Amino acid sequence: MEGEPTLRLRIFDLNCWAIRYLSKRRQERVRLIGDTLRQEGFDLVLLQEVWSEQDYSDLRVKLAGCYPFSHYFRSGVIGSGLCVFSRFPILDTLLYQYSLNGYPYMLQHGDWFCGKSVGVSVGVTAPSLSLSLQLHAEYCREKDAYLPHRLVQAWELAQFIRHTSKAADVVLLGGDLNMHPEDVGIRLLRGWTGLRDAFAEATRFEGCKNGCTLVPDNCFTDKSELLPFPLGIRIDYVLYKATSSFTVKCEELKTTTGPAPGTDIPFSDHEAVMATLHIQRRGQPVGATLGTADLADVVTEARTEVGVGLRAAQRQRYSSGRMAVLALLLLLLQAVAALGILAGLGAEQPFPKLSFCLLAFLALGVLVLATGLHLFHTMEVKILHGTEDQMWMALRALQERP
Repeated sequence: MEGEPTLRLRIFDLNCWAIRYLSKRRQERVRLIGDTLRQEGFDLVLLQEVWSEQDYSDLRVKLAGCYPFSHYFRSGVIGSGLCVFSRFPILDTLLYQYSLNGYPYMLQHGDWFCGKSVGVSVGVTAPSLSLSLQLHAEYCREKDAYLPHRLVQAWELAQFIRHTSKAADVVLLGGDLNMHPEDVGIRLLRGWTGLRDAFAEATRFEGCKNGCTLVPDNCFTDKSELLPFPLGIRIDYVLYKATSSFTVKCEELKTTTGPAPGTDIPFSDHEAVMATLHIQRRGQPVGATLGTADLADVVTEARTEVGVGLRAAQRQRYSSGRMAVLALLLLLLQAVAALGILAGLGAEQPFPKLSFCLLAFLALGVLVLATGLHLFHTMEVKILHGTEDQMWMALRALQERP
């Protein structure tokens, strides 16, 4: 009921950029993050890109006194990089790995190998459902080949929240969404779930202009990627909503602004996001942020982009399948020629033995690679097609609402 004591919840969210052997000054920055978290005493800490379990273990030991409850989410080949630290008991955890997450042959990006996911922790006293996540990176905004994959991830995340938060009182979501505030994926996620943006709702704000979390002034940031955005971009978020009979208000939102106090380096190539929320019991729950017509427009736009990705995946599946068939035919021709030579049908071997063997190994390698790509793109087509169908069903339901 109105007037009951208010819970004041302080949240810290950061993409730590802690890649072993690759991230600059990683160990020093992880120690700095741990020292700051221990001094500040937040209630809930959501971290992404903690790729080394040793880094997580070091943080857990350092923070055990002020954050007695923690969890590291394991996923993919090199891990999800997600971990949660909490002052409140964590009763249960769940990891959901997105169906699509880039391409295994894009080794320079590596998103496929880490198994991008959303990690869920369920607690008591504090919000009963908190999520830490990271979506596929953008890399190139002008030619964003990963947009369909990121939209599938945003849709799966929205569906996941809708189906797992029904028994929750409050839902908190924090992480690197790799999307600008007005991108279709963000609008789809917020509109479909009713999540509110802490930056837009905050009574007070302090930090980088427009709440940007990737800024040119950061010494670890790739300045070339931010040339179209001289002030930086906002891709790290704290989102929330109240369900049941609770309300949530954002009293204050802060971002870090470059080097950490007393040091010459920032925590990461991303700025941290710190939100102070007030949670109170109330008679009526908070509704969604988008009307039916606006939400239908967002779903339509997202479905169109997924359809573009579906057609591209179908073309790639056809190309890899044709390559596999050609490699198989070449292997069969070589096998027939080899059998003819063994049977004495040919007067002499038409090719030098070394060249013949090299050609056979090349054809076999192409066959294996092309078959693997064909299978991968076949799965991609099925997932994109399934997401497109789900969006169509949701759109039809929205259009039928009075």
